[in-house]
Amino acid sequence: MTTVQQPVPSDSSAAKASIPWMRIAMWTAVIFTVLFSLGPPMWELLTSIKTNSAITADPVVYIPSWAQLTFEHYVQLFTRNSFHIYILNSLFVAVVSTVLCLGIGSPAAYALARLGIPGERIILICVMGVTLFPYILLFLGLLRLVQMAGLANNYLALIIPYTAINMPLTILVMRSFFQQLPKDLEDSAKVDGYNVIQMLWQIILPMTLPAMVTTGILAFIFAWNEFVFALTFITRESMKTIPVAAAQIGGTSQFEVPYGPLAAATVIGTLPLVVLVLFFQRKIVQGLTAGSVKG
Repeated sequence: MTTVQQPVPSDSSAAKASIPWMRIAMWTAVIFTVLFSLGPPMWELLTSIKTNSAITADPVVYIPSWAQLTFEHYVQLFTRNSFHIYILNSLFVAVVSTVLCLGIGSPAAYALARLGIPGERIILICVMGVTLFPYILLFLGLLRLVQMAGLANNYLALIIPYTAINMPLTILVMRSFFQQLPKDLEDSAKVDGYNVIQMLWQIILPMTLPAMVTTGILAFIFAWNEFVFALTFITRESMKTIPVAAAQIGGTSQFEVPYGPLAAATVIGTLPLVVLVLFFQRKIVQGLTAGSVKG
């Protein structure tokens, strides 16, 4: 009786089988994504601290030496361009519009989630439709309203549109979060004598902190970065916001492009958002996850 011998795998095939190709491909994709994402910000940061000669050098200086590093561009922003005023303007507009958005949107979301108001589904359809509408198409209408109301060169010309544009997103995210909370909490609060306002302020809203942080940061980022409305509605130099001020930075002559100050202004305008997102990253993830489960 003959026996069939199994082929013995060669050393090369065994080596191929032992190589973790999936792990290598995964880490390659991760490294590529990180480099692709961090490349432009790192280049902007390096440009902001390079001397003008290093910025315009040929060939390109990718990693400057110690002699090619300078903080002169940042000094120019705060001495010649008064950039601290623009930072305060952006901060004021973004904070006020975010607080108004959360203060108005959260009770509206609770009413749509719990109170069973008439026409709730129609209201939700309208809110979702507004979120899909490009806000830039509102520009001409808002410009006419600002002119009629006399709000030109007034912070309200920015605060009111920013609040209105971010309101639908706030309502949708907060409503989804309110729907996940057990109704037993509200029933117990009513038994203890809480009215709707007390229950919302003292019990419900503290439990929805991740959703509030998420929507608040998204609203803040939009108000901080918005350019078209800020460029048109505000023409007074002392009231301009960071995007407009950064776009209007000029060189010593009309033929000079101030790459260094522009890069420094970009870094200064982006750094607060990066710090804000990193500080609240866990709350953001919790809020987005909770808002996407049930709607």
